[in-house]
Amino acid sequence: MTVWDALVGQRRPIEVLRAAVGGRGMTHAWLFTGPPGSGRSNAAVAFAAALQCPQGGCGVCHECHTVLAGSHADVNVVRTEKLSIGVDEVRDLVRRSALAPVGRRWQIMIVEDADRLTEQANNALLKAIEEPSSHTVWMLCAPTVEDLLPTIRSRCRLVTLSTPTTEEVAGFLRTADGVDDALATYAARASQGHIGRARALARDQATRNRRHEIVSIPTRLTSLGSCLRAAENMVEVAKAEAEAITTELDAREKADLDASYGVVERGRRPREYGPALRRLEESQKTRAKRRVLDVVDRGLMDLVSVYRDAIALATGAPGALVNEEIRAEVEELARNATPELNLQRIAAVFEAREQMLEFNVQPALALESMMIALRGADEMVR
Repeated sequence: MTVWDALVGQRRPIEVLRAAVGGRGMTHAWLFTGPPGSGRSNAAVAFAAALQCPQGGCGVCHECHTVLAGSHADVNVVRTEKLSIGVDEVRDLVRRSALAPVGRRWQIMIVEDADRLTEQANNALLKAIEEPSSHTVWMLCAPTVEDLLPTIRSRCRLVTLSTPTTEEVAGFLRTADGVDDALATYAARASQGHIGRARALARDQATRNRRHEIVSIPTRLTSLGSCLRAAENMVEVAKAEAEAITTELDAREKADLDASYGVVERGRRPREYGPALRRLEESQKTRAKRRVLDVVDRGLMDLVSVYRDAIALATGAPGALVNEEIRAEVEELARNATPELNLQRIAAVFEAREQMLEFNVQPALALESMMIALRGADEMVR
């Protein structure tokens, strides 16, 4: 299995990257774009492994293994769980980019979520990309080219990834993870082409249960009280899931901080420890907030898929439903509302999403307003 096999449904981008590894079209800066779940960062890491591999990405050598495991000395990855990537993180990466590679090939710098770079971080990155060293390769990942400064994207070669089809995702789950046909098909449909989400749904019953709770919301909005309960439950589930993800990481970071300041060995806290602990705790709070927003956002997209299915049924659109397992509920939505009203419901979901992600409205308030709007559309039909 080569490093390219994990890039599901990306035949054209793989051809471009393999050609670059062979010396055709290679450049010092690359921009990977594509919708969530298309595998932007996976493509960048696979490309990095292929550039370091003597065989162009065999997937089995020491170079490939260390790059894919995140331990290669000449492949540096910046990823963040926070709301933004700051200038200090980018300056540190720029300093490392100037070093000669430990091996005989490339010094590779990968920036995941490059769309989260602050203005100062963008400026620091621009200078490094404008004046590249001969041994350094920059790889930036973002949803669209518009998410980066024009001066940065104009200096990068663009690789555009697409959302893989349900059949491609299901085939990958069967081949790579040994998932049975029925579960692989369900996970591929429910994930809407998001590889990471599909694997989570295929592997974990609790994840499937949480998604089922979300997609069953539309037919449960029968009163004002049910709207408020649905909003509260959605927030609580998001917080619980985010906490489960971050608790272990928070504890590990705290232990590393204590060890670095000798708190455990010496039994006392040096003067510098307090400010460092406050910075860590602030960073962890920011990360936890982002995690909650990410989980809620994923739930909103699942909710949109239900109304999309209802519109598809009402208009006789071809193709399978995303939520085939709750077809009866989708048919009920299609009977009780026009496609136009279900489009209004989708607009209400996206408005709540914008309020949380762009205007920093508390999730509980945004979701309560959204649920009431969804119920209100139902009342208009009645």
